[in-house]
Amino acid sequence: MTERTFTPALGRLAPVRHYDTVITLTRERLWRGLVVRHVAPHPDDVIVDVGCGTGSLAVLLGRARPEARIIGLDPDHDVLAVARRKAAAAGVAVQWRVGMGDAVQDAVGAGAASVVVSSLVLHQCPMSMKRAMLASMFAALRPGGRLVIADYGLQRTTLARLGFRLVQLADGIEHTQPNAEGVLPCLISQAGFRNVREAAAVPTITGTISIYTGRRP
Repeated sequence: MTERTFTPALGRLAPVRHYDTVITLTRERLWRGLVVRHVAPHPDDVIVDVGCGTGSLAVLLGRARPEARIIGLDPDHDVLAVARRKAAAAGVAVQWRVGMGDAVQDAVGAGAASVVVSSLVLHQCPMSMKRAMLASMFAALRPGGRLVIADYGLQRTTLARLGFRLVQLADGIEHTQPNAEGVLPCLISQAGFRNVREAAAVPTITGTISIYTGRRP
């Protein structure tokens, strides 16, 4: 897949300009903070944020470790424009690149990244794209490189499943339902990652957001 097709940040729910407002409903500070904690960035890290959207996570990682090289990748020119403004206002250096999540290694180089992160992207994608993105993330990582994903995972309770219907209203049922049924750890392992685990599960009014970690052997 190339830039020709992608699901906008808020799907059918609202225009991109409202993304940062809407995303606060997901306890964004908590789960983004957990991502940064699990990344635990080092000064010499090359960290790639796949599907970086408006850049909140990339900026947070840059603040946590200014010496690290942060790359934000997204196919949407509009959200990248927002991301650039956000990083400039925060005084954080991020390299913004246009590209799809199944071409990470093309954008940054095979084996070039020490950490790959992604947040709230995979649930929007068809199964074939989920697999292609994870394979591309694996290829972009150096041996021993780490993967940290924050996304809607297994919706374990009735309340979580009810909340997740808001996400499905925006992004459709076909692509989102596998996430709700807990498919991501299996897909991550099938892509070649080891030590795959759900490191945290954050309940929100839009369903449970899980933090998944893994490592390229």
